[in-house]
Amino acid sequence: MAGSNDRLIYRSISGTELNDRHGPEASGASIPGNRVQRVLKSLYQRLIRIRGKPTEIARGFALGVFVGMSPFIGFHTALAIFIASLLKWNKIASAIGVWISNPATAPILYSLTYYVGTRLLGKSGTLSFPLGIDVPAFLTTLAGVPEILWSMVLGGVVLGLPLALAAYYFVLSAVRKYQEEIREKLIRQKALRARKREHRRKKRNRVENP
Repeated sequence: MAGSNDRLIYRSISGTELNDRHGPEASGASIPGNRVQRVLKSLYQRLIRIRGKPTEIARGFALGVFVGMSPFIGFHTALAIFIASLLKWNKIASAIGVWISNPATAPILYSLTYYVGTRLLGKSGTLSFPLGIDVPAFLTTLAGVPEILWSMVLGGVVLGLPLALAAYYFVLSAVRKYQEEIREKLIRQKALRARKREHRRKKRNRVENP
């Protein structure tokens, strides 16, 4: 689904260790918690620095968060970018948003989505995921047991909607604040350059007309 433009997007955030094919969840348990924290901090800094309209950036990120709550582990990034492309929302922000599901949070999130989904479907049972989910084995399990898949899809939608909404307003505020700070900084720099030019002009006048 991801074309040449999407591969460029993947590479643009490769410094945060996103996997070009599958996204954050493909990294497995090899990424320690403190390393995940550094990656998420770096992603946040990249997010607020994205050029574009704050609303489009926030929508893209919220979409990524929503997709990240789905059980389609291994395809979150490609799926989020594809949908963002259709909706003309920010694709880089959507790729960052899927990091809500990462090696540190995925076991908790998927256990919660399964629990909520089974309760809504009138069933009982819990499902615990170990740290370092084996992606191929996980996908094979979902394909072989549709009840688990649909429980997690339903739970992901129910939990993902409010999380995506909260993410939208949080990112919208953060991006607007950052962009306003940049505008004010540029205005100050422009005023400073103007004062320096005026100072040089007056200095030249004093030299030429003592």
